[in-house]
Amino acid sequence: MKRLRIEHSTGFSYPGDVSASYNEARMLPGTTDSQFVLSSAIDVEPSTSVNSYVDYFGTRVTAFDVIAPHSLLSITARSLVEVRPRPIEHVGITWEGLAREAQRSIATVEQMAQTGRTQPHEEVVEIARSIASQHVDPGMAAHEISMAIGDAVEYMSGVTGVRTTAHEAWEARKGVCQDMAHIAIGALRAVGIPARYVSGYLHPRPNAEIGVAVAGESHAWIEWFAGEWQGFDPTNNIEIGDRHVLVGRGRDYGDVPPLRGVYAGPFKSNLNVKVTITREA
Repeated sequence: MKRLRIEHSTGFSYPGDVSASYNEARMLPGTTDSQFVLSSAIDVEPSTSVNSYVDYFGTRVTAFDVIAPHSLLSITARSLVEVRPRPIEHVGITWEGLAREAQRSIATVEQMAQTGRTQPHEEVVEIARSIASQHVDPGMAAHEISMAIGDAVEYMSGVTGVRTTAHEAWEARKGVCQDMAHIAIGALRAVGIPARYVSGYLHPRPNAEIGVAVAGESHAWIEWFAGEWQGFDPTNNIEIGDRHVLVGRGRDYGDVPPLRGVYAGPFKSNLNVKVTITREA
C-alpha cells in the first residue's frame, strides 16, 4: 500500500476579460474498496461558491460559476489517498454466463454499447474476435485483448487530441493513454465484454522515494466485467497497482474530463495543466 499526495492545478488564461464562465471539475478521487481518501479539497480563483455532488457514474464533481469579469481561471485540487494494488482475479465465468450476467444490471448494459469515441477499427475487431475464440473464459480473453492493444499502439504525445476517436488512433498506431483506453474498450465491447473508461492519476515511478515530489499526469485505464469488474492499464500493460489513483468512471473520456465548461468572452483561450505527486508512505 502507498500513501500518495496529489496536487492537480489547471485552468485557462484569456487574451481579454471573460464576463462569465460555468464549469465542472472532476479532479478529486473518491473512496473505493481499494483506495481510501484521507483528505481532499479544491480551490477556485477567482473565488466563488462551489457545489459538490456525485454524478450518475459515481464520480465526484465540483460545479462552480464565475460571474465577475476575469482573464484567468485557476482550479487546484489537492488530495491525500492510501492506495492498494488491485490484481486481476479471473472468476471462471463462461461466455454464456457473461451474456446472462451482463443483461442483469444497468451498470454493465450501459458499458456494452460503442460510443463515437470507442467505435473500433475493423482490424481491432478482427484481433479481438481472434483472441476471444481461443478462450473459454472471457476474463482471460479480455486480459489478452487489452495487452495486444497495448503492444500494438506506440505511446506518443502530440499526435492525437481529446476529440480523437479509437478508429483514428488505431490508424496512426500512436497516441496517449486516453487513445489506448478507447481502443481497448472498443475491442472488448466488440466481443460482448462490458468495458468502461477510468480516469485518475499514476505515479510515474514504481519505486518512488518517500517525500520526493515528482511531475505526474492525469491518466486513463480500463475496467472490464467478466463476472466481476477488473482493471488494467493498456498504456503500460500492467495491472492496476498502488500507483494508480482512481478519480472517475464512464463510457469514454467524455463522461470524465478533468475540467469542462463554457464561457462568454474572447474566442481563444490557453489551457494550463500541472500535476505533482508525492509518495508519503
